[in-house]
Amino acid sequence: MYQTIMLAADGSENSIRAAREAARLANCSDDCTITIVFVADFDKAKESVLHAESKDSLDLTRRKQLKPVELVLREYDVPYNVQILHGEPAPALIDYAHSESFDLVVIGSRGLSSFQEMILGSVSHKVMKRLRCPVLLVK
Repeated sequence: MYQTIMLAADGSENSIRAAREAARLANCSDDCTITIVFVADFDKAKESVLHAESKDSLDLTRRKQLKPVELVLREYDVPYNVQILHGEPAPALIDYAHSESFDLVVIGSRGLSSFQEMILGSVSHKVMKRLRCPVLLVK
Protein backbone atom coordinates (compact mmCIF):
# COMPACT_ATOMS: atom_id res chain seq x y z
CA MET A 1 0.00 0.00 0.00
CA TYR A 2 1.37 3.47 0.87
CA GLN A 3 4.76 3.96 2.54
CA THR A 4 4.85 7.76 2.71
CA ILE A 5 1.80 9.98 3.12
CA MET A 6 1.86 13.76 3.22
CA LEU A 7 -0.92 15.28 5.30
CA ALA A 8 -1.55 18.97 4.65
CA ALA A 9 -2.84 20.37 7.94
CA ASP A 10 -3.65 23.66 9.61
CA GLY A 11 -5.50 22.46 12.71
CA SER A 12 -8.96 23.14 11.26
CA GLU A 13 -11.84 20.66 11.48
CA ASN A 14 -11.23 19.76 7.84
CA SER A 15 -7.60 18.92 8.49
CA ILE A 16 -8.56 16.83 11.54
CA ARG A 17 -10.94 14.81 9.36
CA ALA A 18 -8.15 14.46 6.79
CA ALA A 19 -5.82 13.25 9.56
CA ARG A 20 -8.31 10.55 10.52
CA GLU A 21 -8.46 9.28 6.93
CA ALA A 22 -4.68 9.42 6.53
CA ALA A 23 -4.26 7.44 9.77
CA ARG A 24 -6.70 4.77 8.60
CA LEU A 25 -4.77 4.39 5.35
CA ALA A 26 -1.44 4.31 7.16
CA ASN A 27 -2.68 1.47 9.35
CA CYS A 28 -3.16 -0.64 6.22
CA SER A 29 0.64 -0.88 5.88
CA ASP A 30 3.22 -2.11 8.33
CA ASP A 31 5.73 0.68 7.82
CA CYS A 32 3.86 3.75 6.62
CA THR A 33 4.90 7.18 7.88
CA ILE A 34 2.86 10.37 7.71
CA THR A 35 4.46 13.77 7.31
CA ILE A 36 2.24 16.54 8.63
CA VAL A 37 2.91 19.67 6.58
CA PHE A 38 1.88 23.05 7.93
CA VAL A 39 2.43 26.15 5.79
CA ALA A 40 2.88 29.48 7.54
CA ASP A 41 1.22 31.74 4.99
CA PHE A 42 3.34 34.86 4.29
CA ASP A 43 0.36 37.21 4.66
CA LYS A 44 -0.71 35.75 8.00
CA ALA A 45 2.85 35.03 9.16
CA LYS A 46 3.80 38.71 9.16
CA GLU A 47 1.18 39.46 11.77
CA SER A 48 2.12 36.39 13.81
CA VAL A 49 5.79 37.39 13.80
CA LEU A 50 4.95 40.91 14.97
CA HIS A 51 2.97 39.59 17.93
CA ALA A 52 5.34 36.77 18.87
CA GLU A 53 7.73 37.22 21.77
CA SER A 54 10.43 35.08 20.16
CA LYS A 55 11.04 32.58 17.37
CA ASP A 56 10.53 29.76 19.88
CA SER A 57 7.15 31.11 20.97
CA LEU A 58 6.13 31.47 17.32
CA ASP A 59 7.09 27.84 16.64
CA LEU A 60 5.22 26.76 19.77
CA THR A 61 2.09 28.62 18.62
CA ARG A 62 2.22 26.90 15.25
CA ARG A 63 2.73 23.49 16.87
CA LYS A 64 -0.29 24.14 19.13
CA GLN A 65 -2.41 24.60 16.01
CA LEU A 66 -1.36 21.11 14.92
CA LYS A 67 -1.96 19.48 18.32
CA PRO A 68 -5.45 18.11 17.40
CA VAL A 69 -4.02 16.57 14.23
CA GLU A 70 -1.15 14.99 16.16
CA LEU A 71 -3.60 13.60 18.72
CA VAL A 72 -5.51 11.81 15.96
CA LEU A 73 -2.33 10.20 14.65
CA ARG A 74 -1.29 9.15 18.15
CA GLU A 75 -4.77 7.70 18.71
CA TYR A 76 -4.24 5.49 15.65
CA ASP A 77 -0.62 4.79 16.70
CA VAL A 78 0.79 6.03 13.38
CA PRO A 79 4.41 7.19 13.11
CA TYR A 80 4.61 10.79 11.95
CA ASN A 81 6.82 13.83 11.70
CA VAL A 82 6.03 17.52 11.30
CA GLN A 83 7.34 19.87 8.64
CA ILE A 84 6.62 23.61 8.88
CA LEU A 85 7.01 25.49 5.61
CA HIS A 86 6.77 29.20 4.85
CA GLY A 87 5.13 30.82 1.84
CA GLU A 88 1.91 30.75 -0.07
CA PRO A 89 0.12 27.51 0.93
CA ALA A 90 -0.69 25.89 -2.43
CA PRO A 91 2.69 26.38 -4.14
CA ALA A 92 4.58 25.46 -0.95
CA LEU A 93 2.60 22.22 -0.55
CA ILE A 94 3.04 21.34 -4.23
CA ASP A 95 6.79 22.00 -4.24
CA TYR A 96 7.33 20.04 -1.04
CA ALA A 97 5.24 17.07 -2.24
CA HIS A 98 7.20 16.92 -5.50
CA SER A 99 10.57 17.24 -3.78
CA GLU A 100 9.85 14.41 -1.32
CA SER A 101 8.07 12.03 -3.74
CA PHE A 102 5.18 11.02 -1.49
CA ASP A 103 3.02 8.04 -2.39
CA LEU A 104 -0.14 9.95 -1.42
CA VAL A 105 -1.15 13.45 -0.36
CA VAL A 106 -4.16 13.85 1.93
CA ILE A 107 -5.76 17.28 2.24
CA GLY A 108 -8.98 18.59 3.71
CA SER A 109 -11.49 20.57 1.71
CA ARG A 110 -12.57 23.97 2.88
CA GLY A 111 -16.01 23.33 1.50
CA LEU A 112 -16.25 26.32 -0.82
CA SER A 113 -19.26 26.49 -3.08
CA SER A 114 -18.66 25.83 -6.78
CA PHE A 115 -19.02 29.54 -7.54
CA GLN A 116 -16.53 30.60 -4.83
CA GLU A 117 -14.07 27.95 -5.91
CA MET A 118 -14.36 29.06 -9.53
CA ILE A 119 -13.66 32.69 -8.59
CA LEU A 120 -11.17 32.28 -5.74
CA GLY A 121 -9.76 28.80 -6.09
CA SER A 122 -9.09 26.83 -2.93
CA VAL A 123 -5.73 25.53 -1.75
CA SER A 124 -6.97 21.95 -2.03
CA HIS A 125 -8.19 22.50 -5.59
CA LYS A 126 -4.86 24.02 -6.66
CA VAL A 127 -2.94 21.17 -5.02
CA MET A 128 -5.10 18.51 -6.68
CA LYS A 129 -4.62 20.06 -10.11
CA ARG A 130 -0.85 20.33 -9.94
CA LEU A 131 0.40 17.27 -8.07
CA ARG A 132 1.73 14.28 -9.97
CA CYS A 133 0.99 11.78 -7.20
CA PRO A 134 -2.42 10.57 -5.99
CA VAL A 135 -4.36 13.05 -3.83
CA LEU A 136 -7.15 12.25 -1.38
CA LEU A 137 -9.46 15.19 -0.79
CA VAL A 138 -11.40 14.78 2.46
CA LYS A 139 -14.68 16.63 2.97
